[in-house]
Amino acid sequence: MSVTVRIDGERVTGADGQTIAGVLIAAGRRSWRSADGAERGVFCGIGVCQDCVVTVNGVPGVRACQRTACDGDEITREVR
Repeated sequence: MSVTVRIDGERVTGADGQTIAGVLIAAGRRSWRSADGAERGVFCGIGVCQDCVVTVNGVPGVRACQRTACDGDEITREVR
């Protein structure tokens, strides 16, 4: 089974049960957030560093490495 999410309007498909970070990495994305002009993505992978935060379905500050991707999720980059 698969899930389809949108990241900044682009459709990305992943496996059911993958984290948002897993789906994005599998799709070839290495970063999905900007902080102080630097690109960020997964750093620690366990939710401590918060480098992977995104906005999911209008909720900011979601850790992409910890949240399971759900079919239809709307994900947008966070810029800080």
